[in-house]
Amino acid sequence: MHIAVTNRDGAIALVSIHGAIDINTAPALRDAMHQLLEAGHTRIVVDLAGVDFCDSIGLGTFAYTRNHCAASGGFLRLAAPSPFLARLLRTVGLTGPIPVHATVTEALQPAPAV
Repeated sequence: MHIAVTNRDGAIALVSIHGAIDINTAPALRDAMHQLLEAGHTRIVVDLAGVDFCDSIGLGTFAYTRNHCAASGGFLRLAAPSPFLARLLRTVGLTGPIPVHATVTEALQPAPAV
């Protein structure tokens, strides 16, 4: 698995992941998310276009990160999951608390005013 983090105009951190998120690689994802949170990033978009597998450890990392972002007034958004990963996210119930977008461009847009 390869992880790249890009700070988008200081406002949103974009995390791009390529490869499988499994028991062997999930610690690197968890570390990357911890580093972002510790640096004060609470608005994070994760590009899943390059992810071909994700196990429960990866899903738990997304839930943990979302909870910390939301507690600080931020968000975690997931973008461009494969059909398999989109179905998995729905099945485990993460698409309620974590917005899932079809594209990274869509996920980077400001939230609509309420």
